[in-house]
Amino acid sequence: MNSFIIAPAIMTGLGLFFAVILAVAYRFLRVPEDPRIEQAEDLLPGSNCGACGEPGCHAFAERLVQGELKPSQCTVATADHIAEIAELLDVDPGQQEKRVARLHCAGGKRQAYQIAEYRGFESCRAASVVSEGGKGCPWGCLGLADCRDACDFDAIAMNANGLPVVMLNKCTACGDCVAACPRDLFELVPLSQHLFVQCRAPLAGDMATSLCICACDACGRCVADAAPGLI
Repeated sequence: MNSFIIAPAIMTGLGLFFAVILAVAYRFLRVPEDPRIEQAEDLLPGSNCGACGEPGCHAFAERLVQGELKPSQCTVATADHIAEIAELLDVDPGQQEKRVARLHCAGGKRQAYQIAEYRGFESCRAASVVSEGGKGCPWGCLGLADCRDACDFDAIAMNANGLPVVMLNKCTACGDCVAACPRDLFELVPLSQHLFVQCRAPLAGDMATSLCICACDACGRCVADAAPGLI
């Protein structure tokens, strides 16, 4: 009977001993954090979206205090919050052109030809491994809204044509839609860039238009008409 009492007592005593050692070590060895980090983090949106390139808002705040990043590199923060952070840290807020997600596909239900009817999980990623989801173009949007579901900012809606529409005023360029799309149809581009090709098909001529009536047939006319280097 004594052994059943002694063993737990020894383990409890050892646990308390090491807990005290750790508490004392933390008390004397810890490195105090700059209080401005917490203050800057409180001014950030707290969405932890990663659009700034950091794993979260706390890591971004640390880089801000260290002077390695500018407040404007948070694409979710409002102009007022960016100004407050810059004033808190006494730094230049910097200038960052807003970026948004653009879809490189215009072939919705009324444009792209269907070769089969997909029945299965309502997921683009699932459909892409089952006969390409039934769509004739193996590079086009499947329209099952993985991108919309991945967006934490409600910046993507599906239209009646089965294509995702990015609401530019809500998009924060977090990149979640880019990662969610199994066909790599989204790209983050500057908001001022209004010209982009809405087709990913590598085919040319009749081979391209046989799959989708609005496919890019690689005629080169847009390249010839646009300013050098624009397309």
